[in-house]
Amino acid sequence: MVTSVVTVKGQIVVPANIRRKFGIKKGTKIAFIEQEGKLIIQPLNKSYFESLAGILGTEGKMMKSLQADKKKEREL
Repeated sequence: MVTSVVTVKGQIVVPANIRRKFGIKKGTKIAFIEQEGKLIIQPLNKSYFESLAGILGTEGKMMKSLQADKKKEREL
């Protein structure tokens, strides 16, 4: 088990080995999900969105749309 401490500002440090394992880099968005009384910290990176592909039966259209939106954000 790896631990971290919450600062006065409510910030936590994600340990380096966890960041590497889950591809968390500067600017990676993180979701905090409450599920069955537990807190899940989920990086919202490309592999997360790829894992969702097809669950809505959109034949990949949703993923393409998300990628296009992300590309537009980077251009701005």
